[in-house]
Amino acid sequence: MSGGIDSTVTAIMLHEQGYEVVGITMKTWDYASSGASKKETGCCSLDSINDAREIAVNRGFHHFIVDIREEFGDYVINNFVDEYIAGRTPNPCVLCNTHIKWESLLRRADAMDCEFIATGHYAKVNQLNDRYYVSKGLDHNKDQSYVLWGVSQACLSRTMFPVGGFHKPAIKQMARDMGLVELANKPESYEICFIPDNDYRGFLKRRKPELEDAVRGGNFVNKNGEIIGKHEGYPFYTVGQRKGLGKAFGEPMFVTEINPDTNVVTLGREEELDRNGMWVRNINMHKYAFIEEKMNAVTKVRYKHDGLQSSIQVVDQRLKVEFNGMVSGIAPGQSAVFYEGDDVIGGGHIVSSFNLQ
Repeated sequence: MSGGIDSTVTAIMLHEQGYEVVGITMKTWDYASSGASKKETGCCSLDSINDAREIAVNRGFHHFIVDIREEFGDYVINNFVDEYIAGRTPNPCVLCNTHIKWESLLRRADAMDCEFIATGHYAKVNQLNDRYYVSKGLDHNKDQSYVLWGVSQACLSRTMFPVGGFHKPAIKQMARDMGLVELANKPESYEICFIPDNDYRGFLKRRKPELEDAVRGGNFVNKNGEIIGKHEGYPFYTVGQRKGLGKAFGEPMFVTEINPDTNVVTLGREEELDRNGMWVRNINMHKYAFIEEKMNAVTKVRYKHDGLQSSIQVVDQRLKVEFNGMVSGIAPGQSAVFYEGDDVIGGGHIVSSFNLQ
């Protein structure tokens, strides 16, 4: 229970259906240590924790706060920093779901003899033979299946997504009907939970103060390797970025490649971001246990990406993805998720992109 509308309605809905519900709120991050200027908000704030506890008590079920800041910092935040230093673009929500929230929540569920874990994600869990897999939620505008590709079979087998079969307006109306009008009208937060001011550059500088001096003054180059300017340091850029380059080039320019070894950031026109192939590693399979041969799938390369028809095949323990068209801004470090209709086949981390000859 984050204190937000989706997890709150999830808990109350299950409670009213007769389940014995135990509310768990995870304290993942201490805002005071982030150094950010923005007021503490979101799922880790004291107000949100108090909101979750108050609702649980008023509705008649138990509530516990679990402090996982050390686990979260050791894995999610350290990985976030390390990935940018490696010249990649991480997705901390995927890492948190995969390695922290589900695994930690399942351990607490076992300790309290709970049979299932339930969250407010807009997704569904289905089963095919002995495989459990995530499918898109009914409300495709709110669908969160993309960030759940890393959740293990053991966790999925005991996971429930009660709001996945509803559209967001229906959940808001449920909250109003439950007497939670203020919660129904509460604005949603889309920032990374440990970067409330949405300034990841500032976060990296505060986390690694020695980094700024070490990487400042690298070269911007074009596709021919010609120097066209100086930048603030390669970790402060991401593939596909247009704004915040620090200087004007006379035409819109985008980050097309990052080389951490040489501190060089390559810029190009928008069409130079187009790729029709990529390599993916760290694969976690959902609907099928493995991919035997080349198969067709719709592949998404970021959360807001509509996805594109592609073929996928295993080559030397990695997945080779060939798109049936061009995809713009494929960023190493981001997640690639493969779909069969609404069902998640599996996913992994993008290693690199290429253009087929």
